[in-house]
Amino acid sequence: MQTTTIFDFSTKSDTSNWKIVDDVVMGGRSSGSFQVNEAGHGVFKGRVSLENNGGFSSLRYNFDNISTTSYSKIMLKVKGDGKTYQFRVKSKASEYYSYIATFTTTTDWETIEISLSDMYPAFRGRKLQASNYDKESIEEIAFLIGNKKAEAFTLEIDSIILK
Repeated sequence: MQTTTIFDFSTKSDTSNWKIVDDVVMGGRSSGSFQVNEAGHGVFKGRVSLENNGGFSSLRYNFDNISTTSYSKIMLKVKGDGKTYQFRVKSKASEYYSYIATFTTTTDWETIEISLSDMYPAFRGRKLQASNYDKESIEEIAFLIGNKKAEAFTLEIDSIILK
């Protein structure tokens, strides 16, 4: 079966296109950080705060357009903290909305399989009245935590692959 790697972390990874976007953009107080650890995994961690109507932290990665016409799934190899996260894709980085799937982590390495067709469109936490992912490409992916509670979080990421 054909696969395309969107990102595979290593100690030599160029992470310059990975960016943290927290609720501080709207006055919140959450704080996330991102780095590659000694084992060569991406580590997205921080604290979600509900102060000032906040409540989310996200990690976004923009890249050159990748066609999704030959693929139906995204495989995430991750190790978490037992918390629930969102995985998001945008077919064009300029789109205002994302397609979203949620997943709950364990404290072990696992492969999360997400069907592209199950990803629903949403904007600022609200589901849109539009069809699920039916696009032909992606230009941005993101991980987001926003469980409506103040909490610390840690998500280790090994790879993101289209299948």
